[in-house]
Amino acid sequence: MQTIDWIVLTFTLLFIVTYGVWKTRGSKNVQDYIKGGSEAKWWTIGLSVMATQASAITFLSTPGQAFHSGMGFVQFYFGLPIAMVIICMVFIPLYHKLKVYTAYEYLESRFDLKTRTLTAILFLIQRGLGAGITIFAPAIILSAVLGWDLTTLNILIGILVIVYTVSGGTKAVNITQKHQMAIIFTGMFIAFFLIISYLPENITFSNALEIAGANGKMEILDFSFDLTNRYTFWTGILGGTFLMLSYFGTDQSQVQRYLSGKSIKESQLGLIFNGLLKVPMQFFILLVGVMVFVFYQFNPSPLHFNPNSKIAIENSEYASEYSNLEKDQSDIYRHKQEAISTYFNTEDESKNKSVLQKLNIADKKNREAAKVLIKKANPDIETNDKDYVFIHFILNNLPRGLIGLLLAVILSAAMSSTASELNALASTTAIDLYKRNVKEEKTEKHFLVASKLFTLLWGLIAIFVACFANLFDNLIQLVNIIGSIFYGNVLGIFLLAFFIKFVHSNATFIAALITQVIVVLGWYFDWMPYLWLNLFGCVLVMVIAMSIQPIVGSRTNSLSD
Repeated sequence: MQTIDWIVLTFTLLFIVTYGVWKTRGSKNVQDYIKGGSEAKWWTIGLSVMATQASAITFLSTPGQAFHSGMGFVQFYFGLPIAMVIICMVFIPLYHKLKVYTAYEYLESRFDLKTRTLTAILFLIQRGLGAGITIFAPAIILSAVLGWDLTTLNILIGILVIVYTVSGGTKAVNITQKHQMAIIFTGMFIAFFLIISYLPENITFSNALEIAGANGKMEILDFSFDLTNRYTFWTGILGGTFLMLSYFGTDQSQVQRYLSGKSIKESQLGLIFNGLLKVPMQFFILLVGVMVFVFYQFNPSPLHFNPNSKIAIENSEYASEYSNLEKDQSDIYRHKQEAISTYFNTEDESKNKSVLQKLNIADKKNREAAKVLIKKANPDIETNDKDYVFIHFILNNLPRGLIGLLLAVILSAAMSSTASELNALASTTAIDLYKRNVKEEKTEKHFLVASKLFTLLWGLIAIFVACFANLFDNLIQLVNIIGSIFYGNVLGIFLLAFFIKFVHSNATFIAALITQVIVVLGWYFDWMPYLWLNLFGCVLVMVIAMSIQPIVGSRTNSLSD
């Protein structure tokens, strides 16, 4: 990195933190701190909701996912617009009617305190882990490619977020996320158009799409019912809808974004805005990854994108074998150049396509062989290099200044999602656990201070988790896996509360405990793709609760009855 990159990166991050602290200084009560004074407009809500979900993992892992596997991952988001409509019709009016601070307050009015507390704890567990991962994900990758100290990076990112989140609460999160999303969109569009400009003069954008399509990267829809395939149209529509319903409808990190809305209409418009924009945004980010793949058809690429892996193999007994694979990689690249040079200049298109496909299959096999050697050299190194593809391209191909901007994009995304998570973790702890169980009468100022202290505490916990986390396959998958383990169960509890009036608290509480154990076992023994765990957990808790209700019975104090 050059001096100009450091200046751009430092100025961008300091501006976000300073502006957030200055603009939201002086929260007077819990209403201001947790709900932002209920003043947010629909566009602020929409961008804040989007920024909360679009962590640094999105901008690091998603292009790498497309580089290796193509556009099929976009199917994961197909259920999101459906979920947005349901939440706008059912969840938002109810939350606003009851004037709740958190989603879990409603569960006490419908069931009882223990059900509210259990659901809040399930949220705190999965979101507490998630907050650590959103810090750890960019830190470990930037540490590997830039040589920065990993622990220092974890602490730096965590402290930057803690400063303005503790200071201004929900309003600070909402305000800073608007600027973070502006930086993110600007950086990604610049990266996309630069990639296109780096392609040979005779290769147009449509030519680039044709090359990507010839290698299976543009296969967007998969209508198969193969349960071994993580990303199909059906997993997106069914599993994805239930995941998005759970995440946006019951996860306090998202619920808190639209509870800050000025009115029901503003909250609904914000979510609809997110529903309309999110799928195209993810499609675009994946397309950036596909264009990186096309770029590396015309330019040499490393055999493995994680620089730590190469260091490990070069210092092992397998160095010579790895060197042979690198030579094979060079030969494959040279043959690709010959194939592509005639790809659009001869009439036998099917033959040209077949040659290029075979060369990319050979390329893939060569990379897999490299992973095997790396694992032999050091079993502790994660050989999946999807998360390093895009950052490698940024550091090695973008001009000075833009490298700093793209790094600011990654760190801004990490800060935006982490801020929402800390804000929600603190709110849930303060309202659902602390305030609900404090016997003595306390002042409004006391609970405001407590909320800030809980924000600080969860920030420190997130930094601790980040410092002791381990890289697990593709990072964007890890976040979704953690969510899928808990979200289906929580959504089922809320659906029971909304629609199944004869089921009361004891049956719901017992069913939730049983369901959580079964879902964890299902994930551990890999019974089904993780996206299906959302549907499975949701249906299971509802079926168990309805089945045991006649047996256990319960009195319920319900506002809904």
